Amino acid sequence: MATQAPAGNQALARVARQLAPLVDLVFPPRCPLCGGALARQDGLCGVCWSTLVIPGEPACSLCQRPLTDPLALAEAAETGLVCAPCMAEPPRHAGVHAATLYTDPSRRLVLSLKHGRHLALADLLARLMVARIPPLEGQWLVVPVPLHRWRLWSRGFNQSAELARRIARARGFPLLVDGLLRRKRTPSLGGLDKRQRAEVLNGAITAAPSRQAALKGANVLLVDDVLTSGATSDACVRALHKAGAGQVRIACFARVLDEAIDTARDRQSREKAGSAKTVELSA
Repeated sequence: MATQAPAGNQALARVARQLAPLVDLVFPPRCPLCGGALARQDGLCGVCWSTLVIPGEPACSLCQRPLTDPLALAEAAETGLVCAPCMAEPPRHAGVHAATLYTDPSRRLVLSLKHGRHLALADLLARLMVARIPPLEGQWLVVPVPLHRWRLWSRGFNQSAELARRIARARGFPLLVDGLLRRKRTPSLGGLDKRQRAEVLNGAITAAPSRQAALKGANVLLVDDVLTSGATSDACVRALHKAGAGQVRIACFARVLDEAIDTARDRQSREKAGSAKTVELSA
């Protein structure tokens, strides 16, 4: 059950609505992807909306990986719609809820938020994430994937925490922004195999000692901006379970799947071929 927003937050929201026309006059709404004009500050234009790839059904019952390949779908149907990766190694989490699949448009939105410091994008990304999270029974804590303190100080904010804050507010769940700690500064995991990733992250992420009591027995919605190999989220899930947490579900804005990138590339190739054909016919 959603909790009522504090009176102070309601007053701020009312002031924001009243000042919106003035803000739009000074800073005309623009699409963060293409720069096209918008009616509101917190969205995308129709063309850019259509470029986002939303996970669909049918999907793996354990990790919600879309099952679009006929062969993979046939194999999963024999195991109760469980994908091959989950069959080989059952996940520790209780499900993944991704707003989009990782393609160029979603990548650009994440980079604008994370490295471009466009914090206003957190509202849009979190709204898309909330729409993909199913109704959750009982009480849940919202916990972001942590940053190491040096990276947090250099960047100035944790993008996962910004998303988690908005999701917690929208769903009426308590936010435990410091529920997890990243004790070791880890290098990029790109190019590393599964074993190497596990070695890099070994002991890097733990539950905060001061939050052990709150985590014990609690169901947790773990929030991240991008779910890539799953190594970081898996380290978080292990730390949460070690602290005594119950179910752990993962919510992310973009999920990296090779097939999603291939689908987007195929669509771009078809669009380019169609444009070239149009030019050829008009010549």
